[in-house]
Amino acid sequence: MLKANGEPKFMALYEALASEVRWRIMGLIADSEINVKDIAAKLELSPSIVTMHIRKLEQAELIECRRVRINGGTHKMCFLKQKNIEVELPSSNQTVRIKEQTISVGHYTAFEIHPTCGLGTQEKEIGIWDEARFFLDPERVHAAILWFGRGYVEYKTPNYLLPDETPEAIEISMELASEAPGLRDHWPSDIRFTFNGVLLGTWTSPADFGRAARGKYTPEWWHRNVNQYGLLKTIRIDALGTSIDGERMSDVTIKDIKLKEQFWTLRFTVDENSVNVGGLTLYGAGFGNHDQDIIIRICLSNSMYFQF
Repeated sequence: MLKANGEPKFMALYEALASEVRWRIMGLIADSEINVKDIAAKLELSPSIVTMHIRKLEQAELIECRRVRINGGTHKMCFLKQKNIEVELPSSNQTVRIKEQTISVGHYTAFEIHPTCGLGTQEKEIGIWDEARFFLDPERVHAAILWFGRGYVEYKTPNYLLPDETPEAIEISMELASEAPGLRDHWPSDIRFTFNGVLLGTWTSPADFGRAARGKYTPEWWHRNVNQYGLLKTIRIDALGTSIDGERMSDVTIKDIKLKEQFWTLRFTVDENSVNVGGLTLYGAGFGNHDQDIIIRICLSNSMYFQF
């Protein structure tokens, strides 16, 4: 029996279980070994897709695979490793402490951006659109939305960790989308995330959303034919690596991101050399579909809840 709890090393297990396809794979191999090609045929999926799911199940130690020679060919045979899993949930004396820091969209500390670009508060536009100089306008600290075609915007925040605190994970959540002239249902953009100078990975935004509806929190005065809302994305860095909404993004672990620095920096980049240079829109509280700014959560263990 596999016994698991809330330790970071078990996150791969919970991620592996959060898939109907992977449950079906485990059902197929519960009583006998089956090779990847046959699994793919039974599920009517491509072998490459099944291989990806098999890899996640192996990483979670739910299944094992071995290569055997059959009729002159090599086959990867898969079989179920575990029959039962026991999960220990948090108890009253084993809670998680979370230090939460909120960064307003307009509180960036560095930038290099190129049109199309602009900013807005919950009440009005800031300056003139497509003029990068207005990103230094004094009112920019009140911005609740910003956008640019390519370049980067960077945020700096204090390190609130005490000397004896060691985080188990860092989570960063924000609402974002591509930036197209107007609105585009298909406008991919490769958005790169960097923390303390360490590249966490890249996520491809699918669109500049808003053709079908206004943003839930987007002010009524805001123009109907431009940025309306984005997608809420959560990046998690822990002992296993970096993921975005549970999907692995890179091998960068919490030990790699220089948490001893006095100040932490978070950068969002759309590089001109990317495959999809589709811009970036960042939504803060009072805009989009999620009424929040950029949030950084530091997950520790065995205490209480703090908010800064």
